[in-house]
Amino acid sequence: MERSCLAIILAAGDSTRMKSSMSKVLHPIAGRPMIAHVMEAIAKTEISAAALVVGRNADEVSAAASIGGITVESYLQKERLGTGHAVLAAREAIARGYDDVIVAYGDVPLLTDVPLRAARQGLADGNDVVVIGFHTDHPNAYGRLLVKDGELIAIREAKDATDAELAIKWCNSGLMAINGRKALDLLDRIGNNNAKGEYYLTDLVEIARSLGGRAVAVDAPEVEMTGCNNRAELAFIERLWQERRRHELMLSGVTMIAPETVFLAYDTVIGQDALIEPNVVFGPGAVIEGGAVIHAFSHIEGAHVSAGATVGPFARLRPGADLAGGAKVGNFCEVKNGKIGEGAKVNHLTYIGDATIGAASNIGAGTITCNYDGVNKYQTHIGANAFVGSNSSLVAPIRIGDGAYIASGSVITDDVPADALAFGRARQEVKPERAKVIRERALAIKAAKKGGH
Repeated sequence: MERSCLAIILAAGDSTRMKSSMSKVLHPIAGRPMIAHVMEAIAKTEISAAALVVGRNADEVSAAASIGGITVESYLQKERLGTGHAVLAAREAIARGYDDVIVAYGDVPLLTDVPLRAARQGLADGNDVVVIGFHTDHPNAYGRLLVKDGELIAIREAKDATDAELAIKWCNSGLMAINGRKALDLLDRIGNNNAKGEYYLTDLVEIARSLGGRAVAVDAPEVEMTGCNNRAELAFIERLWQERRRHELMLSGVTMIAPETVFLAYDTVIGQDALIEPNVVFGPGAVIEGGAVIHAFSHIEGAHVSAGATVGPFARLRPGADLAGGAKVGNFCEVKNGKIGEGAKVNHLTYIGDATIGAASNIGAGTITCNYDGVNKYQTHIGANAFVGSNSSLVAPIRIGDGAYIASGSVITDDVPADALAFGRARQEVKPERAKVIRERALAIKAAKKGGH
């Protein structure tokens, strides 16, 4: 759409019902502040300018909203005198002149660009006010949209509605689009002659009509208009977001055995023919290529899993983990900032941190890379086709060459050349009958103690 547009996002609420020490719109959905989800929808509508009306945690809210190449300017709302008053906090931005002005809220993270585009199209069609509504079987306290001959003639608050109006199931979401060339004039005409003495944005419908303008409503899915006021609603929105994203991924060719147990981050990428078993959690920054298998009870964040690789069960991939094709990270293993080469295996009870594992190498159970000395982190490099025996400790910085063999139970502190065998453990000694002597001595001490009492 070639029309210029300003988005005004109202995000100044005090979060009273949230009972939180931070702004409501900073609470995360799928690992991302809910206001960032709103801004993503706005960015997809080709809107490049946004006015953010903020209150508490103003700097943090502004930072969270700065995504998608949108120029965001913040305006502080010092008083809470209704939605119309909140929008006018961005008077300076509105006065610059835009074809369209969109008003949205920072606590509707399920919003997509589709209803925003429909609202803008309504303005392009010559309407002065376009209200985004939704149909629901439970309208309750929502304002009702009163439509006649295709025009929106009023928004009736539930407390003021007649029985016939209360039967209407098309409700006001609060989001709307306004003719940008008339926006300031219309907004300045909103009065506060009501019980609360507040300025209501919904009055714009009747104001525009009284001046000879036209108002209409466009419909949006109810789920997209779901707002958040408390922790219970936050959890409900998280559930809705997860259901929607899982559905999208499965339709794209991802197999989830028990999708309701898989939790995704806002940016999780999973390729076609990947298999996700039950009870898998993805944190931000996870990329799973097609054909990979993520076994049950694994946690993956900031990691890349290539095609044909397998993870888990009960594995943790932390930021910087990078598995090449055919690599395996098995049960009760953790990888952090580690590159696992093609076909390499890290199968059991192992920690790989700040390390590179070459192709086709095998890392035995209980192996750890000792990467931290309490102050600094160090790198471990293991070549291709190497074999590291079980219960080995590799003290970084260290290099183990291609084809090298590390004997089980070793503590390796020096580099190991290619194809070399390294031991780093005390020589075993056997003391005949010594175990019997130690046991008899211990029993005698125990008996003496018991007799003393």
